[in-house]
Amino acid sequence: MRSLLMLLIIVVLIAALIIAYYGHVGENPSSNPNPNISSPAPTTISGGNMVSGNFNLKSVFGNMGEIPVKYTCDGNDISPPLSWEGQPSGVVSYVLIVDDPDAPGRVFTHWVLYNIPASVNSLPENIPKQKETSYGLQGRNDFGRIGYGGPCPPRGKPHRYFFKLYALDTKLSLPPGASKREIENAMKGHIIAQTQLIGLYGRS
Repeated sequence: MRSLLMLLIIVVLIAALIIAYYGHVGENPSSNPNPNISSPAPTTISGGNMVSGNFNLKSVFGNMGEIPVKYTCDGNDISPPLSWEGQPSGVVSYVLIVDDPDAPGRVFTHWVLYNIPASVNSLPENIPKQKETSYGLQGRNDFGRIGYGGPCPPRGKPHRYFFKLYALDTKLSLPPGASKREIENAMKGHIIAQTQLIGLYGRS
């Protein structure tokens, strides 16, 4: 009788240990009950096949260099000259977007120029601030105006201004005066390559 009681106690203790072990595994979010099944990888969304290669954008300032005052709101507020090389084959048009991710509260759009002909590989300074130009169509910036609006940050740490050039395999079916969001949505799946140039500007 005593041996039977001892056996029952041992069985109960073993069962309790098994329950405790599997209960702990179930509460651990890092555990994987099936080691042959891997956890899902993060999803990456891309607007197209990004092939930069030798595609390169240049201006009068170098990458991470200071933007001259004449191209800002403290100067003449005109667009800087830009040129690019190493274009991939199959380009139908280009899109240029200039924005400031360091602006308070949101990414601030300074310039959108789209349907730039494939034959163009440079832009002179001071592109006219009108919807239609010989270099393509211009959209509305976050100043609420058409064309280029130069850096005009609040006083403090310099801001970064991203000049982003996209090579597309199509021409965008958008009217003049489109927004950056409309342009980005329209060019999804049509980006052959992209390049960028970052300029800095601050006001003390």
